[in-house]
Amino acid sequence: MSGASWPRAVFERIHADSADPWGVGSRPYERDKYRRTLALLAGLRFHHALELGCSIGVMTACLARQCDHLLAVDVAEAALAQARHRCANLKGVRFYRGQLPDDFPELPAASCDLIIISELLYFLSRADIARLATHCLRVRQPRAPIVLVNWTGPTDTPCNGNEAARRFIATCLAAGLHVTHAQHHAHYRLDMLGHVAKAANQ
Repeated sequence: MSGASWPRAVFERIHADSADPWGVGSRPYERDKYRRTLALLAGLRFHHALELGCSIGVMTACLARQCDHLLAVDVAEAALAQARHRCANLKGVRFYRGQLPDDFPELPAASCDLIIISELLYFLSRADIARLATHCLRVRQPRAPIVLVNWTGPTDTPCNGNEAARRFIATCLAAGLHVTHAQHHAHYRLDMLGHVAKAANQ
């Protein structure tokens, strides 16, 4: 297992070999993951949402129904081409190609009221996970949730899903956020970070 973040070329090659290399459009695992992630956000409306690691846009298309504006980011142009096609008729959806964390989109501070990071963190080095968390904290609005979804099975990535989540969460906790939801399922974990509302008499 290398400790370096996976480069863009690896993801372009993976998507060149298969239109849906992760099975995001077909596997029951993916459907369950999307269902539980969206259930966390049920009933909420977002003005400016940020999705990091959008792949071919399956989650993007679902999430767009709750967002006025949604910026979806991925490293592989081959994946984004499919995502653009899938979301072509959805208003307010934009796509951005960038190798995170270095190519984090240029967004104003405190501009995002939702950040979702799905199946991305464990492809990054430990240092890059912390750097990505810092970028997210900068663009996050004070009460905005950050949602993390991570595969927890065996992997040959720089770190496994549990460690990746813990490292991202540690940076957020140091900045004053709290874990408001933490659930481990058969093959993945779902975490949400935010601020805990204070009681009226406090």
